[in-house]
Amino acid sequence: MLALDVRNLTKVYPNFQLRDVSFQLEKGYIMGFIGANGAGKTTTIKSILNMLHLDGGEVRILGKNMAEHELELKQEIGFAFGGIDFYTRSKMKTLTDVMKRFYTHWNDDTYYSYLSRFKLDENKKIVELSTGMRVKYSLALALSHGAKLLILDEPTSGLDPVARDDLLDIFQELVVDGEISILFSTHITSDLEKCADFITFIENGRIIHSSEKEEFKESYRLLNGSEDQLNQVKDRLISFKKNSFGFTGLIRSQDFDPSSGIKAATPSLEEIMIYFAKMEAAHV
Repeated sequence: MLALDVRNLTKVYPNFQLRDVSFQLEKGYIMGFIGANGAGKTTTIKSILNMLHLDGGEVRILGKNMAEHELELKQEIGFAFGGIDFYTRSKMKTLTDVMKRFYTHWNDDTYYSYLSRFKLDENKKIVELSTGMRVKYSLALALSHGAKLLILDEPTSGLDPVARDDLLDIFQELVVDGEISILFSTHITSDLEKCADFITFIENGRIIHSSEKEEFKESYRLLNGSEDQLNQVKDRLISFKKNSFGFTGLIRSQDFDPSSGIKAATPSLEEIMIYFAKMEAAHV
C-alpha cells in the first residue's frame, strides 16, 4: 500500500509555480525530499496537508483522498518541523494539554516515554527550549497519537551533529516494523545519505527525479577531465565548473560514454543538488 500518493500537484503564484508534482511513498519507508531553499518543498508539504488551495492535482494518503477525508486522515498524520514559534510563553505541559484534545488516539504513555527519551521537562516554557529541544518536542507530539505517516519539514535544521544523529536513529527505528512511513524534507543532504530509502528531488517547482536512493545517485555521473575533454561533453552536461586541471561537471548516466576516457564517479546527493542549482543560475 502507498502511504502517500501525490498526483500532478499544481499551484500558481505570481513569481513561482508548482508544476505537475507527482511522487509516491511506499508504506514503511523513509523518503528524503530535497531541493534548494525556494525550490518548492514547503509549498508541496502544505499542499499535501491541504493547507493551500490547489490549482490542480490530488493527494491520496493511505489510499484515501486528502481533500475528501481531511479530518479523518489528519488523525493518521504526524507533522514536525524545525521549531515551534507559537505560544512560546506557555509551558510545554499547557501546550500539550491543548494539542492532545484534537487526537482520538492520543496516548499519554507514549508521550511521556518520548519526553523521557528526549530528556524534556514538561514544566519548561517553549521559549526556554533550545532549537534541538523544540524539534524533539514537536516530534514527541507527532508520535503520540498513533500517526502512520510522519511529514517532517526541515526537522534537523539548526541542530548540532550529535542531536541530528540521535534524531536520524529515531527515524530509522520508527519504520522498522513497516507501519510508519516518513517524508523528510531537508537541504542537509548528509542526513539523507544516512537514513533515507528513497529520494525525491524538486527544483524550481518541478520534480527532477524520484527513486530509490542508490538508484537516484547512480543515474548521474560526476566527471573530471581536461579542457579538451570538456569540449567533447559540454553540450550534454547538466552544468560544470572549470578549475586549474580542466573541469568538473554533472551528467546523466544515460548521456555519458564510459569509453570516452573521462574520469567518472557516482556523485553525492549534495553534488547533484549543487550542479542542478548551477544550471538554474545559468538560465536566470
